Amino acid sequence: MTVTRSLAVFAALNGALAVTLGAFAAHGAGPQVKTLLTTGAHYQLVHTVAALVCAVWPARASLITLAGWLAAAGGLVFALALSAVALLSLPAMGAVAPIGALLMIAAWLLIAFAALRTQIPSA
Repeated sequence: MTVTRSLAVFAALNGALAVTLGAFAAHGAGPQVKTLLTTGAHYQLVHTVAALVCAVWPARASLITLAGWLAAAGGLVFALALSAVALLSLPAMGAVAPIGALLMIAAWLLIAFAALRTQIPSA
């Protein structure tokens, strides 16, 4: 099995940040802030897992590596944009969240495409 180490490290750090945001949302945030932080942390954590799967994809494929980076970056951009709206009162950052969403959507489409193209040896 090959591992894209830099993607795995980035995804792991991204996951740690997602858990931190989620914990703050659950234990230290007011009701309006809680919703935005929880949503951001949820998407960030799901896409961290997707990035980790891409980092350990059985066949080395540049498309799957790109998908992993898009998933991790998209989750981070989305979560940070919502966090900026919630914690810093920067409503203009709400316009950045869709960029993260587009990156996440592109990641899933690339994963689907790569899954169709990848030949995985049968056991």
